[in-house]
Amino acid sequence: MPDDRTELALHWRLSRHARRLLTLALAGIFIATLARRPEFAGAAAPAFLLLAAGRGIRPPAISVSVRASTSRTFEGETVTLFLSAADTGAGPGDGSGSGAEYTVRWTVHPGRGLDPVGAAAADGWRAQLLLRPERWGRRRLGTLEVVLRDRWRLTEGHARLGLPRLDCYPHPAEQRTRVVLSRLPNRLGEHPARSWGEGTEFAGVREYVPGDRQRSINWPASTRRGRLQVNMFAAERSQDVVLLADATSDVGEPGSSALDLALRGAAAAARAYLDARDRVGVITYQWGGVNWRGPGLGKRQFYKIIDVMLASDAGWVQGMSFRRLPRAALPPGAFVIVFSPLLDQRFVETLRDMRERGFTIFVIDVLNAEPPARPGITDRLARRIWKMEQEAIRFSLRELGIPVVGWDGSQPLDLPLAPYTRRPLTHSGARR
Repeated sequence: MPDDRTELALHWRLSRHARRLLTLALAGIFIATLARRPEFAGAAAPAFLLLAAGRGIRPPAISVSVRASTSRTFEGETVTLFLSAADTGAGPGDGSGSGAEYTVRWTVHPGRGLDPVGAAAADGWRAQLLLRPERWGRRRLGTLEVVLRDRWRLTEGHARLGLPRLDCYPHPAEQRTRVVLSRLPNRLGEHPARSWGEGTEFAGVREYVPGDRQRSINWPASTRRGRLQVNMFAAERSQDVVLLADATSDVGEPGSSALDLALRGAAAAARAYLDARDRVGVITYQWGGVNWRGPGLGKRQFYKIIDVMLASDAGWVQGMSFRRLPRAALPPGAFVIVFSPLLDQRFVETLRDMRERGFTIFVIDVLNAEPPARPGITDRLARRIWKMEQEAIRFSLRELGIPVVGWDGSQPLDLPLAPYTRRPLTHSGARR
C-alpha cells in the first residue's frame, strides 16, 4: 500500500492535568478572598505559574503518514500499520521546530470485525500497530486519533484520520484432491484421460509399429510375447471448472455460517484446481442478481475469483440470471461445483435447470444449523417437517444424478470428496 501523507488540523484544549491545576488555583484564590487568608493565595501561585509556562507555540496542523503492510489479507492474518507524524514545517519525526516541544500519543479505533493485537510499539513520532481481521469482507481499518502534548502535559492537540480500506479474503479450507470428469476437453493439463497420449501415467502395452520410439519398448513384455511391445500412456488433459457460491441464505453463527463455509470451500476448490492447471471461474448467486468471473488460469485468477466472492458483502449485478449469463461465464461442458445450504427453492430449481441443460453438477452441502429445539408440540412438528423438506430436496437432486455431500467446515474437504476422487465423474454432456 502506498505511503499516504495527510495534513490534519489540530484542535487544542486544556488537558485533564491542566484543568485540575486550574481548579486548584481558583479554589485557593476563592478561599483566600473569603477567609482573608493570604497563605491560600500563595498555595495557588505555583499552579498559576505552571499554567502560564505552558502557553507555548502551538502548531496549527500536523502531517500524518499511514501505511499498511498490505491491502489484502486472509482471515486470521495480522496486518501491521506503520504510523508517523511530523510538524508541518519539519520532516517526519526529526524533532525540529515546535515539534521538539511535544510528544505524540497514538490511538486506533478498529473497524468492524478487526481486533487489535498487543499494544502499539511507539518510538516518539513513529508507531506500529497490529490488527487482525476475524472475518472476511471489505471494511475500513478504523479511525486514527493523534494527540500532541506539551512537555508539561497542560495542552493537547487532537486530530482524527480515517484509515484506508482492507480487503479480507475468506481463508481457504484444506483441499488436496480433486474430482475429475470422465470426459475431458482436448486441452493440455494434468488429469489423466482415457485416451492415449504423451502423459506419465501407464495405460498398458501394445504391439510395436514402425515409427514408435525405441525408448518406449517394454522389454519384459516383449520377451514374454516373443514380439516387440511398447508402453502406452494416458493423455493429460484439463477441464473447465465453475464454482457456484450460494449466498441466498446465510444461516448459522457469524464466522461459521453457511455463507462463510461456502466462500471458504470455494476458495479451497479454486486453489486446488488452479494448481492442476484447470481453467476455473466463479459465479456468486443471490436474490435478484449474480456476479461472475469467466474460467481462467494462473495465480492471478485465484485473487480475481476471491474479489468476485467478496461482492457478496458489497452489492450485486441486478437483473442478471442464469438464463442470461454469457457463454464465457458458463462454457459448455464445464464442471459446476456448488456450495450451498439448499434452503432456497428457487436456487434448487436453478440447479435442476442447469442439469437439464446438460451440465455436470456436484453439490457440497454447507448447512450446519437447524431451527432451535423447543418443547412445544407445534415447534417439534415444525422442526420435523423442516427436516423432511431438506431430505426431500437432497433426494430429488440425487435422483437427477447430482451428487450431494455434506461438509461442516471443520474437516478438510478431501474427506467428503473421497468417494468421488477415486474414479472419474460421469460427464452428461452440455446441451444448448
